[in-house]
Amino acid sequence: MTSVVLRAIGTITTPHGKAEDMPIQPGGAAKTMGTVVVDEAYSEGLEDLEGFSHIILIYQFHRSQGFELRVKPFLDDRKRGLFSTRAPRRPNPIGLSVVSLVKREGNRLQVMGIDVLDGTPLLDIKPFVPAFDAPEVTALGWLEGKQGLEKKIRSDDRFSNKQ
Repeated sequence: MTSVVLRAIGTITTPHGKAEDMPIQPGGAAKTMGTVVVDEAYSEGLEDLEGFSHIILIYQFHRSQGFELRVKPFLDDRKRGLFSTRAPRRPNPIGLSVVSLVKREGNRLQVMGIDVLDGTPLLDIKPFVPAFDAPEVTALGWLEGKQGLEKKIRSDDRFSNKQ
């Protein structure tokens, strides 16, 4: 298989120091503030971003190691195929979150709704555009009827490296 090399362009700072008991999705972290610090070498690329209310953060699950192809996700009680979940232990440990952009100060972005661990390496930022990013959904698979639970359920150690 082809190797892919990615470089972090910054770091995400949050109040979540450990995976256990943190939100499992941005919806569960609706009022949680965080800071995205983009390396100075990339700060010019932030120009015009403050015109968007929401942004997509693409990042590395930096504390994730290994993976299983069937996992028991937080919102279910049976094992599911890894790629039908958002579990952090993946062949390529890449995550994404849609967060509110509160303000930009130079190379620092204040965001709200952040659900990642403190010190998470940032790989990319994209503006969230509903017409591009929110198609009409017609099927939710095994998550049907579970919307809203992400606001109540917190993580545990099931995806830690202890396994």
